[in-house]
Formats: sequence, structure tokens, C-alpha cells
Amino acid sequence: MIFSTIFPTTKRVRKVTLHSVLVLSLLSTLVGVTPAVAEDDLLLTNDSLDQNDELLLTEDSLLSDDDDLLTESDELLSEDDDLLLEDDDSLSNEQDLLTDDQSESLIADSPETFDAAAEAHLGLFAEERYPSANTCKVCHPRQYEQWSVSQHAYAQLSPVYMAMQNTINAVTSNTNGDFCIRCHNQVGMNMGESTYASNLERHPTSREGITCVVCHRMNKEYGKVSGRIALEEGGILAPIYGPKGNEELQRVIENRDQYKVVTEEDEAGRKIHTKIGHFPYLSSSAFCGTCHDVNLFNGFRLEEAFSEYKNAPAAQRGDSCQDCHMGKIQGVVSGYEHGPAAMVGDEPTTPRKLTNHFFAGPDYSVVHPGIFPHNADAAAMATMEEWLAFDHKAGWGTDDFENNVSEDYEFPERWDSIDDRYDAREILNHQIYRLKWAENKRLEVLRNGYLLGEITPETAKLDQGLSFSIEVKNGTDGHNVPTGFDAERLIWLDVTVTDPNNKVIFRSGDLDPNGDLRDTHSLYVHNDEVPLDDQLFTLQSRFITSNIRGGEREQVLAVNFSNDPLPFIRPFTRSLMLTGQPDSARKHRQTIPPKATRLATYDLDEELLDVAGDYKVTVMLKSAAVPVNLIDAIKGVGFDYNMSAKEVAENVVENHQVIWEKQAAFEIR
Repeated sequence: MIFSTIFPTTKRVRKVTLHSVLVLSLLSTLVGVTPAVAEDDLLLTNDSLDQNDELLLTEDSLLSDDDDLLTESDELLSEDDDLLLEDDDSLSNEQDLLTDDQSESLIADSPETFDAAAEAHLGLFAEERYPSANTCKVCHPRQYEQWSVSQHAYAQLSPVYMAMQNTINAVTSNTNGDFCIRCHNQVGMNMGESTYASNLERHPTSREGITCVVCHRMNKEYGKVSGRIALEEGGILAPIYGPKGNEELQRVIENRDQYKVVTEEDEAGRKIHTKIGHFPYLSSSAFCGTCHDVNLFNGFRLEEAFSEYKNAPAAQRGDSCQDCHMGKIQGVVSGYEHGPAAMVGDEPTTPRKLTNHFFAGPDYSVVHPGIFPHNADAAAMATMEEWLAFDHKAGWGTDDFENNVSEDYEFPERWDSIDDRYDAREILNHQIYRLKWAENKRLEVLRNGYLLGEITPETAKLDQGLSFSIEVKNGTDGHNVPTGFDAERLIWLDVTVTDPNNKVIFRSGDLDPNGDLRDTHSLYVHNDEVPLDDQLFTLQSRFITSNIRGGEREQVLAVNFSNDPLPFIRPFTRSLMLTGQPDSARKHRQTIPPKATRLATYDLDEELLDVAGDYKVTVMLKSAAVPVNLIDAIKGVGFDYNMSAKEVAENVVENHQVIWEKQAAFEIR
């Protein structure tokens, strides 16, 4: 796969401050620079973001890259730091606590000393407000294992979402604000973190995205608020909320000797929640609608999964989102597992209904396996920055590599030890195993959501050509497919026809050299370097935006163009009761409603049929998280973890998935 045409290979993160955007816009007004060219590119060629323009200055970061809450060397007192030396029980009048040289040394080192103390305090304070999933893992290992490799756990780590959010803010004078990140990272937004901060700089609980406390520290029925929720603060002893209430927890607390638990801050032992508030809303589909119906504040309906569900047969029947997505099988109502919800030490709690916290969906990770899935062992072994420096694709930590590596091979300091590389490889092998498990679960939900019908011939004659059709059906009655962010979810048919000599005479659904479909968003099609796939069957919806002088056009991002030097998102001034959308943008939906069928038709001219005989048709229904053209559209602000656009695109294409495959042969005379 060749990506070098549009994606530079240099790895860098380019950021801009809002101040820079304002200044540049003011200068453009003064000198008369037109903010948009005829082609209406999102970012003009001369408006590319300079690599020195950082969204957050280094010294403005909440936490720097190397700021673990408490590193191994950041103990409050090291082994050698006794408050008083053994022979210093008392100090004479002549004995100064510090010599002049020592005083000067302490003063010189004091900024770092105070910084480390402040960072440690900040980390401990954050854990007391929003405990990490690693804390919950102690008693809930089953739920942690499922969640830690889920899309909810990946929500904040995704470099694609981060770059998309920053791009939209860059082209709207930051007026989109925290609209995207507040659904992906409620903890970070409740903590007041910057929307632009790298994940390398965020608090560990913030990096966990939709983590335990996001759902179990909510105690209000917010309704469809596009992720704008307040979380209850508190440490591990503070109350949490669940559908069953407090009865089982109270039984455990009353038998604290058996379970070896404590409920006071100053007690030594295994601390647990002191109360579970009864919150049945957590088990309702409306709870999911808090985030899974996304309406922009100008009235644009970006995602409508919950609205689709409310109008679907599943809702009328009483099946909930949880019944399909938290049961035994991903994507169908299949009942629930039964067992203890917690293992307190070696003691299980009373068996009950168990929900699956994996929530399979179409997305997948494109980042280093050392930083996702979430893994306490990986976090204990190395920082995120150190894992990013571990070249797992080169084979570090494997016998094939280590037995043949040259003596002058230079490793990063953290990975200079061969023992550390082998230990890291053992962790990564487990990570890759978990990602493969997640891939199989993703295929499970996709196969339950999409059904591929038979390949039916319409015409099959040498002098008339070959025509055939294929049914693609929505296998669920709970919502449309695809759903959610359907304008960036790819589901398409890859169709190949070969003649009796096994020569390919027709292809639709193949990729251009960038890894894009040959549709109108392909840069290769746009540049007339590959032909348009005019028979492409795709279920990807399209953003349609209004032009400055009237008319509409398709867009990769739902951002229309403004002739204002300071464009910003404006709340719509008229009621959307009838239209359901603003005048400036809409979505051309190509999804399939519940249990409905879409017919894909293909026509081959007789000129393609050279000889009589059996012609074979191969059809594959495929899935991808996002199109590569989206990566091109958002690459101007850079990608987190210093990933290049080329690297992100390659990882996206590498994880394309075949949902179904069928073949048929037609005798043509």
C-alpha cells in the first residue's frame, strides 16, 4: 500500500494557539487575504498550521510527558532520607542544619523539588476525585478485563478523534469548544483539562475515556445532552451508583471480617465503597442516549443511534440497548451471564446478572499496543512515552531479533537491557492476544448487524453483457446500520468478476493507492489519476454543506465555509421543529433501517465478455473504522503520540475487516 502521495513521513505534532488563530485572522483582514479559495478547501495551502505554533505551550501543560503521579523515585521519603540521622538526636547551638554550600544547593534545586511535590499532590488529589479503573480492578477483575480493550476505553486515546476535534476548532475559531471531548472524556472535562492537551500529559483516569466512574458516578437522568454530564466526586470510599442498590454491599460490610474490608479513611486494609446508590436509569436505553444522540448547538444532528432505537421494533418490544450490547453475544438479545459481581479478596459476592462491559462496535485501535489496551502491568513497566519508543514491529524482545541484532545497534536508554525487552515483549504478546479477541468480538457484532444475500443474475449473455444483484440486509431491528457516526463509518461491497481464463474483467470496491475507496472523496479520483468507481455500493452517509454563493457540496467534515475572517459556529436562529436540521449543513443518509434490505446492482458491458464459459463473481462485504480521506482532512493539526498521517492511515487500512464473503459462477454463452 502506497501512502506517500499525500502523507508526509516526518513524525511531528503541529499545534496552534487560539491567540495565533485570532492574530492570523486579523492580519488576513488587514492585508486583504481571501479566507477561502474557489475549491473551498478546509485549510488553504498558505493556511497550513506551522509546527512551531503549539496549542498549549510546553510550560502550560497540566502534566508534562514524564509526570507520573508518583514515579518509583518520587517517594515522599527515600530509604536514605531519615528525618534525623542516628547520631542527630539533638543539635547543639554550634551545629547548623545546613552549611552555606548546602543552602545554595537546596535553593538551586528548589523549583524542581516543589514541582515534583506539586505534581504528586495533584495526582493524589485527582485519584481522590475520580478513581482510576485500575483501582476498581482489585474487586472487579472480570469487568475490568472486558472494559480495558473496549471502544469505551479507547475513546480518549484515539488520535483520529483528537485530530478531528482540533481541526474543527481550528477552522471555527475554537467555537466548537469541548463539544467532542466531553463525550470521549468526561473525567478530563470535569477536572478542567485543556481540550488540546496530548494524552501523554493527561491524568491517567482522564486517559481512560469512558471509564468506570463515568457511568457509576452519575446520579441524574440527564437525557439527550450530547455527553454534557457532571460526575460525583470522591475517592474509593465515596458512594457509587448502580441498578441493584445497596443490599449486597451492606451484607459485605456487615461481614467485614470475612471479606477483610474497611470503610474508614484512616483504617488499614482493603477499602471499598461505603454505599451503592439505587440508580435503575443505568439499565435503561435512555442512559445510553445521554451520549449516543449527538446534536450540535446549531441544530445539526450528527449521530442518531438513540433516536433510531426509539423508533425501532426493538424498543416497542421492550428490548434495551444493554440487552443487545451487554449480553452473552454481541449484537443480539442473548441473555446474560450469571455470577458474582465482585471478588473481594478471594471471596465472591452473591451471584447475580452480569453485564458484559466490552460493547463491541466498528472502531479499533491504531496506536501502539503498549498503550492500548489498558494494562496495569504495562503501565508499571514503562511510561507511555517509553512504550512508544519500543519498536515492536522490528521484533524487539523476540529470539529472531535478539539472536541476530548487531552489537552496535542503538536502543533507547529505557530498552537497552535485553531482559527488559523480553519482559516487554511478553506483555505485548498478551496485549496483541487481547486485541485479536476484540477483533473477533467486533466481527461478531458486525455479522449480527449485516447480512449478505445471494448473488442473483439478471442478464448473462455474450451479446448482452452480464448483470447481477446482491442483497445487503440490516440484521437487527434495533437501529439503522451503520449507526452513530455513520458519515465516517465505511461499509461497502468489494466485487470482482473473472472470466473463464481467470482474468479479472471487473472490479468495484477496491482501494486507491492511499487506501481510499475510488469515490468522490478520493484524492486520486479528484486528481484524475484513477477512475471513479461509478458502481460502488457503500453505506457511508455524506455531509452536505451550503456554499457561500448558494448550492451544496459534499464534505468530509461537516463544516461549511464562511467569508468571515473569524469563522465561528453560530446557533441557529429559527426553529428546527419541521426541518430537523439547519440550513447550512445536513446529512445525506445511506444507512439501512431496521430489518430492511438494500439492493446492489452491477452491469458489465458485452465488450468485457470475450469468451464463452463460466464467469466467477466474488463478493466481500467489508468494514473500516474511518476513510483515509478523513485522515487527510485533519492531518494539518498533527496526530497525538507524534504519529504521522501515513502511519495512522496504514494502521486504519491494516485493520479493514471482511464481514461476509460469497461466490457465484454464471455460465455465459
